[in-house]
Amino acid sequence: MALSPMMQQYLRIHDQYADCLLLFRLGDFYELFFEDAKTASRELELTLTGKDCGLEERAPMCGVPYHSVNTYIEKLIAKGYKVAICEQMEDPALAKGLVDRDVVRVITAGTVTDPAMLEDKANNYLMCVYLDGKKTGIAYADVSTGEFFVMEPEVNLLRAQIVRVNPMEVICNDPPQLTALTGGDIRGLNGQPRVWFQRRNAEDTICEHFHLSQLTSLGLDDKKEATCAAGALLRYLHETQKNSLEHIRTLRIAENGKTMLLDQNTRRNLELTESLRGERRKGTLLGLLDLTSTAMGGRLLRRWVEQPLLDEKEINNRLDAVEELVNDRILGMTLAEELEGVYDMERLMNKVAYRNMNARDCLALCASLKRIPGIRNLLINVQSAEMIRIHDELNPLEELTDLLDRAIHPDAPVIITEGGIIREGYSQILDEYREAQTSGKQWILDLEAREREETGIRNLRIQYNKVFGYYIEVTKSFLSQVPERYIRKQTLTNAERYMTPELKEIEQKIIGAQEQSVRLELQLFSEVRDRIAEQIEGIQRTAQALKELDVFQSLSRAASENHYVRPSITSDGTLSIVEGRHPVVERNMKDGGFIPNDTLLDGNENRMMIITGPNMAGKSTYMRQVALICLMAQIGSFVPAREASLPVCDRIFTRVGASDDLASGQSTFMVEMSETAHILRNATKNSLIILDEIGRGTSTFDGLSIAWAVVEYIADKERIGAKTLFATHYHELSELEGHLDGVKNFCISVKEHGEDVIFLRKIVRGGADKSFGVHVARLAGVPHPVIVRAHEIQARLEVSEINQNTIGQNILGEDTGFRKNEQMDLFEYKKDEIIKELQEIDVMAITPMDAMNTLFLLREKARKL
Repeated sequence: MALSPMMQQYLRIHDQYADCLLLFRLGDFYELFFEDAKTASRELELTLTGKDCGLEERAPMCGVPYHSVNTYIEKLIAKGYKVAICEQMEDPALAKGLVDRDVVRVITAGTVTDPAMLEDKANNYLMCVYLDGKKTGIAYADVSTGEFFVMEPEVNLLRAQIVRVNPMEVICNDPPQLTALTGGDIRGLNGQPRVWFQRRNAEDTICEHFHLSQLTSLGLDDKKEATCAAGALLRYLHETQKNSLEHIRTLRIAENGKTMLLDQNTRRNLELTESLRGERRKGTLLGLLDLTSTAMGGRLLRRWVEQPLLDEKEINNRLDAVEELVNDRILGMTLAEELEGVYDMERLMNKVAYRNMNARDCLALCASLKRIPGIRNLLINVQSAEMIRIHDELNPLEELTDLLDRAIHPDAPVIITEGGIIREGYSQILDEYREAQTSGKQWILDLEAREREETGIRNLRIQYNKVFGYYIEVTKSFLSQVPERYIRKQTLTNAERYMTPELKEIEQKIIGAQEQSVRLELQLFSEVRDRIAEQIEGIQRTAQALKELDVFQSLSRAASENHYVRPSITSDGTLSIVEGRHPVVERNMKDGGFIPNDTLLDGNENRMMIITGPNMAGKSTYMRQVALICLMAQIGSFVPAREASLPVCDRIFTRVGASDDLASGQSTFMVEMSETAHILRNATKNSLIILDEIGRGTSTFDGLSIAWAVVEYIADKERIGAKTLFATHYHELSELEGHLDGVKNFCISVKEHGEDVIFLRKIVRGGADKSFGVHVARLAGVPHPVIVRAHEIQARLEVSEINQNTIGQNILGEDTGFRKNEQMDLFEYKKDEIIKELQEIDVMAITPMDAMNTLFLLREKARKL
């Protein structure tokens, strides 16, 4: 048996998009067949049916209504599928034989443009990675906004760059190699034809898209790897989106060293955009600072938080702009109110490119453009460089605004084929058609009245339907009064329908006017969209200025509401914070009882703070607040402190808390050591390092040894010498002060009152001599017998000489048979080695000459101590 022609068409198209679920348009439904139908039925919980297709068995089949297809596509994309939309390319009523069909778009996680499927204040990036030995090129774009970036990172920073961009989908010329280089776990990774990445092909694709003859104007002449990645990304977009992508007008080079790389651990530990509790924004730095009025501004602020600046001048320029609005709160508040009337102009331009911009979108663009003159006027006296630049880049686009205002009806419907989208007075011809329609209604009423009078048929009616058009309807009780000039059109059970030459003439005028009106409205609206397309670049530049302005007013408002101060950016490497506060914790404390603390770190005598003290006393909060204050300053924000002088940190590293990675088979301790190794290999003297409880995941002696060695390694100027906050429960590390340059002891102060302990949450000089862990256990609700026994064991340990050989007998109160060993002094171990050598000499067997040689060697070793 042979497949039916339609199923042959389906399979032919499906073969071209084998990696996608094919939504095949049949009338008012999108249908899926065979394996696609089984998959969609399972994932979307649809009823699986069947269809005769010419085979012995019915083909599995399921479908969704065309008007609600986006809901189902969103679910499929979220589950990691690609979706190909196959449309009817001609009117089925006019088709001669099989309806022509073709795929009009492929939707993937990185190419979603429907606002309903996107988060307003987050970008949706598609990334392309090109690998060529030890050289790499990256291109990434947000199709919904038209933003397009390229860069050439070092191989060892490839994973960090992917984390920084956080793409929803990644395409690559060599996915296995990329997985090996980055350790895997890359969302939406898939390979594409290597021919797309060949330099000549990539250059041709880029030049064709940007209408250029060469790449010089884009700055890609000497960036081979970035060119290969950019060309392949554009090719992928053209293949999947199947349109000109005219809203992607610019290509920006993201230069290495312009912004700080924040690894995944730091982002998570500092809760920059997602909280540790899994909530998207609540309890995060972004959630605190985001007081933007527009979706565009919200996306830009998110990017700033995730990519702090490294250039002192650029940081100060941003701080100047924020300070200007902080000092003029009326201006800041007025700007926020004006910006509330600005719609998402970036994503509106995406609709222009996809030819799905409707009249409501035009009204939104018009309303946004109308706000610009007022905003420019508010900025006329600004003084900071950034605010002056924003003022100059705001383009009111008066001609386009006037066009939209004149052309689009303020109550235009969403569907452009319904009519009523073009405003009266915009087109004389359209107004005449509409007049004909209005007059035609009166013509029908007048004709109906005359016919009733002439025929005497008092219930005579002139009506209309789409099948028969206009007709005169007479009930059968009055058929004898029907004149001969009436032409029978249709017979009903209780009535007859007729046509007259005069009614036919009126019908032609009215229907002709309706058809011509709709056709002309579509033509006029298409012309308006074309005029908007001509101004895409100008609109995008204005949108860029507006969203930067929105971020500045948001940061200034956060600064004013939370009593932040402007930080001073130092060039001598000194980090000095007076009465610093954790911005998020402080905001969430309803009683306003947050205890501020000072911090001083520099490149000399105060490079590292060893912080001891009880759990729950505030060590982690204190260290995180220092990191957040530094990061906030480098995004251009004021900071929560009374005073702050801060250096530009090249990286911020954090190792906080305990976690495992069961998926890759890594224990808690292995994760801890992997994160520590990453920091030790990548930190520099200009980095800020936050380490919390290193060595806690193993035995006491192993953990202490590792923590001690890590401190020595970081403190060594020849190796790292970074500014470091090192919190530990190993009180032995307090001995390092005085032995290692730049190391200072600090602790969290507490107040004891009997068995109760009050955490004062104040950082003071010196080391802690108690951990108060049993007290914390009692606060956590550990059963009372356990607390009592823990106190007994603690008392024995505190009065005993404890090491691994004696710990059992001291706790249990009995001799375990182990020899009591003295605990080694970690600074005196070389002397201990000499003593051990002396103890091992067999004095009775050694010759005089050997004795002289041995004594000489021991003396030389002693001199080196």
